[in-house]
Amino acid sequence: MKLATLCYVQKPGYTLMLHRVKKKNDMHRGKWNGLGGKLEAGESPEECALREVWEESGLTCRNPRLRGFITFPAFDQIDDWYTFLYTLDDFDGDLIDSPEGDLAWIANERLLELNLWPGDRIFLPWVFQDRLFSAKFVYDKGVFISHEVTFYGPGGAMTREARQHSEVEATR
Repeated sequence: MKLATLCYVQKPGYTLMLHRVKKKNDMHRGKWNGLGGKLEAGESPEECALREVWEESGLTCRNPRLRGFITFPAFDQIDDWYTFLYTLDDFDGDLIDSPEGDLAWIANERLLELNLWPGDRIFLPWVFQDRLFSAKFVYDKGVFISHEVTFYGPGGAMTREARQHSEVEATR
């Protein structure tokens, strides 16, 4: 089991994205992602989010906002990944030449045009809503299979449309 964060740094109308093109044998190679990574021993998810954004972008962030939690069963064909998703809009500093890939501020209306993982196209809109979600996205050897999600409103109550589930044809 791996614990990780995935962070979306935002400024008005734009989201900072990382084009994963620099590391060899990167399972995300060629994809666009938010910033983030694995929690270190003794680290809280919030501490991990702030550290990973700083390491990958050079930006010092404050006040991460938890938007959701995603389970990716055996995403790398070995481990289940449990990922905390955050948005961050309180930051300063200058972007660095990231060791992970190329950083770019992408207009929010163009995010879904990027080369994303199929599941990211589903959950990215949720990240920008004012409700919490818990989801599971199933892939088999990099092929998106299905997802399910529960949404939560104020006070942690499930909302009316709390449960969604989809399955995708294996040929996609």
